Amino acid sequence: MDRAQLRGMGVALITPFDEKGEVDHESLRLLADYQVAGGADYIVVLGTTGESPTIEEAERSAIMQTVREAVAGRCPIIVGAGGNYTERIVNRLQAMDKTGVDAILSVAPYYNKPTQEGIYRHYRKLAESTDTPIILYNVPGRTGVNIKPETTLRLATDCPNIIGVKEASGNVDQVRAIVAEKPDPFIVLSGDDHLSLSFIKEGAEGVISVIGNAYPELFSRLIHLCLENRFEEAEAIQQRLEGMYYLMFVDGNPAGIKELLYQKGLIRHNILRLPLVSASDSTSTLIARVRNQIEQR
Repeated sequence: MDRAQLRGMGVALITPFDEKGEVDHESLRLLADYQVAGGADYIVVLGTTGESPTIEEAERSAIMQTVREAVAGRCPIIVGAGGNYTERIVNRLQAMDKTGVDAILSVAPYYNKPTQEGIYRHYRKLAESTDTPIILYNVPGRTGVNIKPETTLRLATDCPNIIGVKEASGNVDQVRAIVAEKPDPFIVLSGDDHLSLSFIKEGAEGVISVIGNAYPELFSRLIHLCLENRFEEAEAIQQRLEGMYYLMFVDGNPAGIKELLYQKGLIRHNILRLPLVSASDSTSTLIARVRNQIEQR
C-alpha cells in the first residue's frame, strides 16, 4: 500500500444488522458504495465502529467479501484485527484471506494493561508475522493503556511495515511529539472527528472518521481543506458539524451514528448487538434536530 493513500478521510464503517440481528449485507453494500461515491479516501471495516467484538469469524469473512465487491477496487480497504492475546492475533493474521486488504488496523492490547515494553513486543510480533502493512490504534479511553510517543516512534523505526498510527488519545501534545520525531514515511491520523482540524495543524495527515459514514462528502471536504492549509474554510464546516460530533458518542459508539444513518435512510434497521444498545429516544430527537440544521445549510 502506498502510504500516501492514507492521507485524507478514511471512514470507520459500521456493520448494519437486520431485525434478527444478522449482518444486513444489502445495507452494507449500499453504505460502502455511498462512502466511495462521497469521496472517502479509504474504508476501514471491522473496527470499533463496526462492532468487531461482536462479529464471529465466519461473519468477518462474509463482511469483507461484501465490502470488497461494493468497493470494486475504487479505494483502499483496511481491516481491523486487534486483541489482548498476541498469539491469537498472529494466528488470525496468518489465517485471514487478505485478498483486497491493503492494511491492518490493530488496537492496542486492552484490559490486561501491558507495559510499554509489552506493547512494543506485541506489535513487533504482529509486524513480523505478516507482510501486510499495519496501522497502530491508540485509544487509551477504551484500552486502559496509552501507547506513549516513544513507543510509537520505536515501532515506526524498527518495523518497516508499521506504517502509521491512529491517535485517539485526544492529546494534541502527543500528536505533536510523534510528528516531530517520526520517520518521514510514517503517517499520523486522528481518531477523533472533532479534533481532526487541531491534529492536522500539528502535522497529522488525516482521520479515520465516524461521522463520515453519514456525511462523507462534507467531512472529506473539511479534511482536505485542512490538508491544503485552508483552515478558515474548514472551520466553517467544523462549526456546522459541531453539535453532531457530541451526539455520535453520548450513548456510546456506534449507537449515535447508526441512529443518524437510519434517519437518513442509509441503513434499514437501527440495531446493535448486546451489550451495546440503540440510541435513547431523547438522543434520537436531538440527532434529528441537529441533522435538520446541518442539512438545511
